[in-house]
Amino acid sequence: MRKAGILGIGRYVEGKEVTNKDFEQTLDTSDEWIRTRTGIERRVFAHEDVDTSDMSYHASVEALHRADVQAEDIDLILVATVTPDYPFPSVSALIQERLGAYNAGAMDVSAACAGFLYAMSTASKFVETGTYNNVLIVGAEKLSKTVDFTDRNTAVLFGDAAGACVIGPVSEDRGIESFELGADGSGAMYIKQDPHLQMNGREVFKFAVRQMGDTCMNLLEKAGRTKDDVDFLVPHQANIRIMEAARERLELPKEKMAATVHKYGNTSAASIPVALIEELEAGKIEDGDYIVMVGFGSGLVWSGVSLRWGR
Repeated sequence: MRKAGILGIGRYVEGKEVTNKDFEQTLDTSDEWIRTRTGIERRVFAHEDVDTSDMSYHASVEALHRADVQAEDIDLILVATVTPDYPFPSVSALIQERLGAYNAGAMDVSAACAGFLYAMSTASKFVETGTYNNVLIVGAEKLSKTVDFTDRNTAVLFGDAAGACVIGPVSEDRGIESFELGADGSGAMYIKQDPHLQMNGREVFKFAVRQMGDTCMNLLEKAGRTKDDVDFLVPHQANIRIMEAARERLELPKEKMAATVHKYGNTSAASIPVALIEELEAGKIEDGDYIVMVGFGSGLVWSGVSLRWGR
């Protein structure tokens, strides 16, 4: 089978900047408390007239441009989100029409913060088998419309963003080498929306610290790799302490881990692509680097992808 990899990537993180100091005005919390427990300093909330499909569209346009792929050449669109504009139609269908990707199938993927890598793993199989040549995947969330802003335990954690990638065929020594998808439904109610976002932080933290590290090691085993092969880690940007636990499991120096949680908070399915593109633009990821990406979220679900960067 041919190899599948990332041809181009884009992001959208625009709106109102909300700092920890802003929350001090309405909640029994402090900048220091939030920073020391989560690593978050600020987050961005999309403007009221901007919804998930709008953010997805803008991120997709950038990804298509960087991939040098036309909208009509997209075969499939997968949007990972738990905050769609509507229960139906899907966000993927909305952006298919707006992009002019009239030859593409379209569906949404609901795997919360692990959704982007669920979509990437799915897309890679269509490309590897030759079924499709170009698959657009998006991770996008407008979590600000689900948050209870009177709940100090969750209100400070989340932000809005979108990230998109075009997945297509790459050379034999580049692209995706392994993936992992998993779920433990016994913890499904630890993170839920009813009607606002609710979370059992203690249980989620314990799960995430264990699972993020385990997934990293499983990806290496499946790819026939060792920790010494890893050049960069891109974890889901939920909590700096959870991210650091995964980094330490891989024995990587701090500068080899993507960290944008301080700027954007937890943007769920958007966090990994947004973090990835920022590190690329900073010159921290180079052609041929071996990258491990891991995520976890409500379900409880987890996902991981390892790849060699480049085309």
